[in-house]
Amino acid sequence: MSQFALFGQRRFAPFFWTQALAAFNDNAFRNALLVLVAFQLGLDDRAASIYTNFAPALFILPFFLFSASAGQLAEKFEKTRIIRFVKLFEILAMAVAAAGFITHHVSLLLVVLFMMGLHSTVFGPIKYAILPQALKPAELVGGNGLVEMGTQLAILLGMIAGTTLMGVAGIGAWLSAGVTIGVAVVGYLVCRAIPPAPATAPALKINWNPFGETARVLRITHADRAVWNAVLGISWFWFFGTVLVAQLPIYTRETLGGDNTVYTLVLTLFSIGSGLGALACEKLSGKRVEIGLVPLGAFGLTVFGVDLYFARHGVAPVRGLDWLAFLRGPGSARIVLDLTLIGAFAGLYVVPLFAYVQARAPREKLSRIIAGNNIMNAVLIVAAAGFGLGLGMLGLDAVQIFLAAALLNVLVAAYIFTLVPEFILRFVTWLLTRTLYRVRADGLRHVPEEGPALLVCNHVSYVDPLLLMANLRRPARFVMYYRIFNIPLLRFLFRTAKAIPIAGQKEDPAVLQQAYDDIDAALADGELVCIFPEGALTRDGAIAPFRPGVEKILARRPVPVVPMALRGLWGSMWSRRDSALGRARLPRRFRARVELVVDAPRPPEQASAAALEARVRELRGEKA
Repeated sequence: MSQFALFGQRRFAPFFWTQALAAFNDNAFRNALLVLVAFQLGLDDRAASIYTNFAPALFILPFFLFSASAGQLAEKFEKTRIIRFVKLFEILAMAVAAAGFITHHVSLLLVVLFMMGLHSTVFGPIKYAILPQALKPAELVGGNGLVEMGTQLAILLGMIAGTTLMGVAGIGAWLSAGVTIGVAVVGYLVCRAIPPAPATAPALKINWNPFGETARVLRITHADRAVWNAVLGISWFWFFGTVLVAQLPIYTRETLGGDNTVYTLVLTLFSIGSGLGALACEKLSGKRVEIGLVPLGAFGLTVFGVDLYFARHGVAPVRGLDWLAFLRGPGSARIVLDLTLIGAFAGLYVVPLFAYVQARAPREKLSRIIAGNNIMNAVLIVAAAGFGLGLGMLGLDAVQIFLAAALLNVLVAAYIFTLVPEFILRFVTWLLTRTLYRVRADGLRHVPEEGPALLVCNHVSYVDPLLLMANLRRPARFVMYYRIFNIPLLRFLFRTAKAIPIAGQKEDPAVLQQAYDDIDAALADGELVCIFPEGALTRDGAIAPFRPGVEKILARRPVPVVPMALRGLWGSMWSRRDSALGRARLPRRFRARVELVVDAPRPPEQASAAALEARVRELRGEKA
């Protein structure tokens, strides 16, 4: 089922439109306020600058003060009830904003700005914690992609609407007031159709001390190293995006020589690119949480960020170009491509990270972890503002600041990926399996979504674990021959993948016993373990007899057994075909078609080595 089918599902569609309308209204209000202060109140440059720089700080302040409390509320209470209260609060805020717009009462509008920051603070933990409750695991990436796409487009449309409405001579304040109140009311009506999302920690005792609870939430977020580093990755995305967006008005005017229509075009390109990248995640990931896309996204941000600098830098020779004149100018196509692809790779970068946090974090702590993520996002947003201001004071122009952020992205990404090598391992796996092969997987629904299971598969080539790892929707521990596991340059990757080395009884009884212990411990922890019961690569393409080790594993830990078969790998450069010495040979065709067939789980009492071997032979058929 395509991710777009979720728009026809009540468990997703009302929530999607609720969050999109909230993003629209938030940005419509903020941009209407910006136009009012900067162009319609007759303030001098210094006074206008104070207001426009103070406004973002006022909006971000509630994230520091109340994120931890918002995370607790989202855990303890049913989420749709909180959403309804949040949307009623938005209607109240927009009513106050209407009074501020019409009377030109800036102080009142700044109060509303704080209220909208509080609105976003409370809604944030619910926004991402409700998705795992509403969606199936295979829908999580696609759902996050749609939410990210909807958010980006809503932000863009909100910015355009706020700027345009307030700019209408004579009635701009009334139009802005009417639209923002109307959108808030529609958002409340839509949110009433969101199905109930039960509390995940109803017994949680609320700690109303914002400072103590903030420290506690950050400790919870930091408890799982992989989740913490995913949060750091998301926060870096906000740093990079904040630097980019903050410099776009100056970049448009000084470097591109454009007017406000060119600025709108630049925002549109970035938003459309982000939406396309977010939507592409489901297709590229095979409907699984694929963090291998994160390094690809980071690589694209740097490549096209650097190219944006070389595409055009310095002061524009002509000023005041409209968007059509800009597009007709030399070199504009390259700039358009760079901006769009920066957005696209940003989508590829952030969507898998959100899905990873949602899938990896304990359900009863997810809202608080999202709150911790929001706190870190706020810290990095403030740091991004300081970064841009600092480099500007040093004399760097907007495009040079873009270049600095793109180069800094290399260092930050390398740091995060070094801390969690799983990101790079997944990227290598994803890249190899989609470059060398075209894999069709059938029956993946039979792999249990949670709980322990033993996967058994025929062994055709050295890349079998990579192909399985790239297609299974859950991580699995692979049992592999200890001599290969101990290859010096590869041992680090195998350990990162948590592979389990095994040896024959005559080779090293201690390694064999340790392997059985590790397999049992993994199954006891509810993990998937994959073994190749033939014990070695096939030398002739046929399936060798299954060894009794699978029976020893099940005797010690009875768990469901999932038979699987790989087809089409015999004869590849990673198999032993046509070479008694096992030399690698070139594949007969580029991107060969490979099939993975997965059967329904068998109860342990019916999973003898002979029975499993017979079933895997049937699944593989004649296609070795």
